[in-house]
Amino acid sequence: MFTYLLAAAGDVAPENKFGFMQAMEEGGPVAWSILAVMVIMSVGSFYILFSKLFEQNKVIGQYRKGKAAFWRSAGLKDGALKFEKNSAWRQLADDAVKARDDHAKMHGAGSEASYVEDSLAHSQETINAALSGGLPFLASVGATAPFIGLLGTVIGIYRALINIGIEGSASIDKVAGPVGEALIMTAIGLLVAVPAVLAFNWLQSRNRRIAALMTDFCNDILAYIGSDGTVKPSLTAGPAAKPAAKPTAAKPAGTAGGAKPATK
Repeated sequence: MFTYLLAAAGDVAPENKFGFMQAMEEGGPVAWSILAVMVIMSVGSFYILFSKLFEQNKVIGQYRKGKAAFWRSAGLKDGALKFEKNSAWRQLADDAVKARDDHAKMHGAGSEASYVEDSLAHSQETINAALSGGLPFLASVGATAPFIGLLGTVIGIYRALINIGIEGSASIDKVAGPVGEALIMTAIGLLVAVPAVLAFNWLQSRNRRIAALMTDFCNDILAYIGSDGTVKPSLTAGPAAKPAAKPTAAKPAGTAGGAKPATK
Protein backbone atom coordinates (compact mmCIF):
# COMPACT_ATOMS: atom_id res chain seq x y z
CA MET A 1 0.00 0.00 0.00
CA PHE A 2 2.79 2.41 0.93
CA THR A 3 4.57 1.55 -2.31
CA TYR A 4 1.50 2.48 -4.36
CA LEU A 5 1.24 5.85 -2.62
CA LEU A 6 4.85 6.65 -3.41
CA ALA A 7 4.33 5.72 -7.07
CA ALA A 8 1.22 7.95 -7.28
CA ALA A 9 3.12 10.87 -5.75
CA GLY A 10 5.84 10.43 -8.33
CA ASP A 11 3.28 10.72 -11.18
CA VAL A 12 2.21 14.25 -10.20
CA ALA A 13 2.72 16.67 -13.10
CA PRO A 14 5.69 18.97 -12.56
CA GLU A 15 5.07 22.68 -12.11
CA ASN A 16 5.31 24.70 -15.33
CA LYS A 17 8.25 27.06 -14.98
CA PHE A 18 8.05 28.43 -18.53
CA GLY A 19 4.67 30.19 -18.59
CA PHE A 20 3.87 33.77 -19.59
CA MET A 21 4.44 35.31 -16.17
CA GLN A 22 7.65 33.36 -15.67
CA ALA A 23 8.94 34.56 -19.05
CA MET A 24 8.09 38.19 -18.23
CA GLU A 25 9.79 37.93 -14.84
CA GLU A 26 12.77 36.44 -16.61
CA GLY A 27 12.89 39.51 -18.88
CA GLY A 28 12.86 41.96 -15.99
CA PRO A 29 12.05 45.68 -16.27
CA VAL A 30 12.78 45.78 -20.00
CA ALA A 31 10.17 43.13 -20.81
CA TRP A 32 7.57 44.74 -18.57
CA SER A 33 8.23 48.17 -20.10
CA ILE A 34 7.79 46.85 -23.62
CA LEU A 35 4.60 45.05 -22.56
CA ALA A 36 3.23 48.28 -21.04
CA VAL A 37 3.89 50.16 -24.28
CA MET A 38 2.08 47.42 -26.23
CA VAL A 39 -0.92 47.56 -23.92
CA ILE A 40 -1.16 51.35 -24.29
CA MET A 41 -0.98 51.01 -28.07
CA SER A 42 -3.66 48.32 -28.15
CA VAL A 43 -6.07 50.18 -25.85
CA GLY A 44 -5.58 53.40 -27.83
CA SER A 45 -6.19 51.60 -31.12
CA PHE A 46 -9.48 50.06 -30.02
CA TYR A 47 -10.63 53.33 -28.47
CA ILE A 48 -10.02 55.17 -31.74
CA LEU A 49 -11.68 52.38 -33.73
CA PHE A 50 -14.96 52.47 -31.79
CA SER A 51 -15.07 56.26 -31.34
CA LYS A 52 -14.46 56.98 -35.04
CA LEU A 53 -16.89 54.26 -36.07
CA PHE A 54 -19.59 55.88 -33.93
CA GLU A 55 -18.76 59.29 -35.40
CA GLN A 56 -18.92 58.02 -38.98
CA ASN A 57 -22.23 56.25 -38.42
CA LYS A 58 -23.63 59.46 -36.94
CA VAL A 59 -22.56 61.53 -39.95
CA ILE A 60 -24.01 59.06 -42.46
CA GLY A 61 -27.22 58.76 -40.47
CA GLN A 62 -27.66 62.55 -40.33
CA TYR A 63 -27.32 62.76 -44.10
CA ARG A 64 -29.87 60.04 -44.77
CA LYS A 65 -32.29 61.51 -42.26
CA GLY A 66 -32.14 65.15 -43.39
CA LYS A 67 -31.43 64.98 -47.14
CA ALA A 68 -35.03 64.73 -48.34
CA ALA A 69 -36.29 67.42 -45.94
CA PHE A 70 -33.44 69.73 -46.97
CA TRP A 71 -34.26 69.67 -50.67
CA ARG A 72 -38.00 69.97 -50.07
CA SER A 73 -37.48 73.22 -48.17
CA ALA A 74 -38.22 76.65 -49.66
CA GLY A 75 -34.56 77.71 -49.61
CA LEU A 76 -31.08 76.92 -48.36
CA LYS A 77 -31.59 78.77 -45.08
CA ASP A 78 -34.74 76.83 -44.29
CA GLY A 79 -33.14 73.60 -45.50
CA ALA A 80 -30.12 74.02 -43.25
CA LEU A 81 -32.41 73.91 -40.24
CA LYS A 82 -33.50 70.40 -41.21
CA PHE A 83 -30.08 69.05 -40.26
CA GLU A 84 -28.95 68.64 -36.68
CA LYS A 85 -27.03 71.49 -35.14
CA ASN A 86 -23.21 71.19 -35.35
CA SER A 87 -23.50 68.43 -37.95
CA ALA A 88 -21.25 68.31 -41.01
CA TRP A 89 -24.18 68.81 -43.39
CA ARG A 90 -25.47 71.80 -41.44
CA GLN A 91 -22.00 73.32 -41.63
CA LEU A 92 -21.86 72.88 -45.43
CA ALA A 93 -25.30 74.40 -45.93
CA ASP A 94 -24.60 77.33 -43.59
CA ASP A 95 -21.26 78.02 -45.26
CA ALA A 96 -22.92 78.01 -48.69
CA VAL A 97 -25.56 80.49 -47.52
CA LYS A 98 -22.94 82.71 -45.88
CA ALA A 99 -20.72 82.66 -48.98
CA ARG A 100 -23.66 83.62 -51.19
CA ASP A 101 -24.63 86.48 -48.89
CA ASP A 102 -21.04 87.70 -48.59
CA HIS A 103 -20.58 87.66 -52.37
CA ALA A 104 -23.61 89.90 -52.80
CA LYS A 105 -21.91 92.52 -50.61
CA MET A 106 -18.60 92.38 -52.53
CA HIS A 107 -17.62 94.13 -55.75
CA GLY A 108 -15.30 92.55 -58.30
CA ALA A 109 -15.17 89.21 -56.49
CA GLY A 110 -15.75 87.13 -59.62
CA SER A 111 -18.65 84.82 -60.23
CA GLU A 112 -20.88 83.81 -57.37
CA ALA A 113 -20.58 80.10 -58.18
CA SER A 114 -16.77 80.17 -57.97
CA TYR A 115 -16.83 82.03 -54.67
CA VAL A 116 -19.32 79.61 -53.13
CA GLU A 117 -17.40 76.64 -54.53
CA ASP A 118 -14.18 77.79 -52.87
CA SER A 119 -15.98 78.26 -49.58
CA LEU A 120 -17.52 74.79 -49.75
CA ALA A 121 -14.16 73.24 -50.65
CA HIS A 122 -12.56 74.81 -47.59
CA SER A 123 -15.44 73.67 -45.38
CA GLN A 124 -15.22 70.15 -46.76
CA GLU A 125 -11.48 69.99 -46.08
CA THR A 126 -12.12 71.03 -42.48
CA ILE A 127 -14.69 68.27 -42.02
CA ASN A 128 -12.45 65.64 -43.64
CA ALA A 129 -9.60 66.65 -41.34
CA ALA A 130 -11.86 66.21 -38.30
CA LEU A 131 -13.01 62.79 -39.50
CA SER A 132 -9.40 61.71 -40.04
CA GLY A 133 -8.39 62.60 -36.49
CA GLY A 134 -6.85 59.64 -34.68
CA LEU A 135 -6.11 57.66 -37.84
CA PRO A 136 -2.41 58.64 -37.84
CA PHE A 137 -2.14 56.95 -34.44
CA LEU A 138 -3.51 53.71 -35.93
CA ALA A 139 -1.03 53.96 -38.79
CA SER A 140 1.83 54.55 -36.35
CA VAL A 141 0.82 51.56 -34.22
CA GLY A 142 0.55 49.32 -37.25
CA ALA A 143 3.99 50.39 -38.46
CA THR A 144 5.91 50.38 -35.16
CA ALA A 145 4.32 47.66 -32.97
CA PRO A 146 6.09 44.76 -34.78
CA PHE A 147 9.44 46.50 -34.36
CA ILE A 148 8.83 47.18 -30.69
CA GLY A 149 8.04 43.48 -30.27
CA LEU A 150 11.16 42.70 -32.26
CA LEU A 151 13.16 44.78 -29.78
CA GLY A 152 11.97 42.50 -26.99
CA THR A 153 12.81 39.51 -29.17
CA VAL A 154 16.36 40.70 -29.74
CA ILE A 155 16.87 41.37 -26.05
CA GLY A 156 15.51 37.93 -25.12
CA ILE A 157 17.81 36.15 -27.59
CA TYR A 158 20.74 38.22 -26.37
CA ARG A 159 20.06 37.14 -22.80
CA ALA A 160 19.80 33.52 -23.94
CA LEU A 161 23.23 33.78 -25.55
CA ILE A 162 24.65 35.28 -22.37
CA ASN A 163 23.30 32.37 -20.33
CA ILE A 164 24.85 29.92 -22.78
CA GLY A 165 28.20 31.68 -22.49
CA ILE A 166 28.09 31.76 -18.69
CA GLU A 167 27.00 28.16 -18.23
CA GLY A 168 29.07 26.81 -21.09
CA SER A 169 26.16 24.68 -22.34
CA ALA A 170 22.98 25.24 -24.31
CA SER A 171 20.71 23.15 -22.10
CA ILE A 172 16.99 23.84 -22.43
CA ASP A 173 16.57 24.97 -18.84
CA LYS A 174 19.11 27.77 -19.38
CA VAL A 175 17.72 29.19 -22.61
CA ALA A 176 14.00 28.38 -22.39
CA GLY A 177 13.17 31.49 -20.34
CA PRO A 178 14.90 34.10 -22.54
CA VAL A 179 13.80 32.42 -25.78
CA GLY A 180 10.23 32.15 -24.51
CA GLU A 181 10.27 35.84 -23.65
CA ALA A 182 11.55 36.62 -27.15
CA LEU A 183 8.77 34.64 -28.85
CA ILE A 184 6.10 36.21 -26.62
CA MET A 185 7.26 39.73 -27.51
CA THR A 186 7.09 38.91 -31.22
CA ALA A 187 3.56 37.54 -30.86
CA ILE A 188 2.38 40.55 -28.82
CA GLY A 189 3.78 42.95 -31.41
CA LEU A 190 1.84 41.22 -34.18
CA LEU A 191 -1.36 41.05 -32.11
CA VAL A 192 -1.20 44.81 -31.58
CA ALA A 193 -0.20 45.75 -35.14
CA VAL A 194 -2.63 43.64 -37.18
CA PRO A 195 -5.89 45.04 -35.66
CA ALA A 196 -4.52 48.58 -35.95
CA VAL A 197 -3.76 48.16 -39.66
CA LEU A 198 -7.15 46.60 -40.37
CA ALA A 199 -8.94 49.35 -38.43
CA PHE A 200 -6.98 52.07 -40.24
CA ASN A 201 -7.84 50.72 -43.70
CA TRP A 202 -11.51 50.20 -42.82
CA LEU A 203 -11.97 53.66 -41.33
CA GLN A 204 -10.15 55.22 -44.26
CA SER A 205 -12.51 53.56 -46.73
CA ARG A 206 -15.53 54.81 -44.78
CA ASN A 207 -14.08 58.32 -44.70
CA ARG A 208 -13.70 58.20 -48.48
CA ARG A 209 -17.35 57.24 -48.75
CA ILE A 210 -18.39 60.18 -46.56
CA ALA A 211 -16.16 62.50 -48.61
CA ALA A 212 -17.90 61.34 -51.79
CA LEU A 213 -21.31 62.05 -50.22
CA MET A 214 -20.17 65.54 -49.22
CA THR A 215 -18.84 66.21 -52.73
CA ASP A 216 -22.18 65.25 -54.26
CA PHE A 217 -24.00 67.38 -51.70
CA CYS A 218 -21.80 70.41 -52.45
CA ASN A 219 -22.26 69.96 -56.19
CA ASP A 220 -26.03 69.88 -55.74
CA ILE A 221 -25.88 73.08 -53.68
CA LEU A 222 -23.79 74.79 -56.38
CA ALA A 223 -26.27 73.72 -59.04
CA TYR A 224 -29.13 75.01 -56.91
CA ILE A 225 -27.47 78.38 -56.39
CA GLY A 226 -26.38 78.70 -60.02
CA SER A 227 -29.90 77.99 -61.29
CA ASP A 228 -31.67 80.25 -58.76
CA GLY A 229 -33.29 77.28 -57.10
CA THR A 230 -34.66 75.56 -60.19
CA VAL A 231 -32.18 72.63 -60.25
CA LYS A 232 -32.57 70.13 -57.42
CA PRO A 233 -31.52 66.49 -57.08
CA SER A 234 -34.22 63.96 -57.72
CA LEU A 235 -35.48 62.40 -54.53
CA THR A 236 -36.44 58.76 -54.54
CA ALA A 237 -40.08 58.46 -53.60
CA GLY A 238 -41.29 55.73 -51.32
CA PRO A 239 -43.10 52.69 -52.71
CA ALA A 240 -46.59 53.53 -53.96
CA ALA A 241 -49.44 52.18 -51.93
CA LYS A 242 -51.39 49.39 -53.51
CA PRO A 243 -54.96 50.34 -54.52
CA ALA A 244 -57.64 48.96 -52.31
CA ALA A 245 -59.39 45.93 -53.69
CA LYS A 246 -62.92 46.56 -54.96
CA PRO A 247 -65.61 44.93 -52.83
CA THR A 248 -67.29 42.04 -54.57
CA ALA A 249 -71.03 42.29 -55.04
CA ALA A 250 -73.01 39.83 -52.96
CA LYS A 251 -74.82 37.17 -54.97
CA PRO A 252 -78.55 36.68 -54.50
CA ALA A 253 -79.41 33.94 -52.09
CA GLY A 254 -81.30 32.07 -54.75
CA THR A 255 -78.31 31.82 -57.06
CA ALA A 256 -76.00 30.07 -54.61
CA GLY A 257 -74.25 27.10 -56.06
CA GLY A 258 -74.96 28.21 -59.60
CA ALA A 259 -78.71 27.24 -59.48
CA LYS A 260 -81.15 29.40 -61.35
CA PRO A 261 -83.99 31.02 -59.42
CA ALA A 262 -87.23 29.19 -59.72
CA THR A 263 -89.91 30.71 -61.95
CA LYS A 264 -93.60 30.45 -61.49
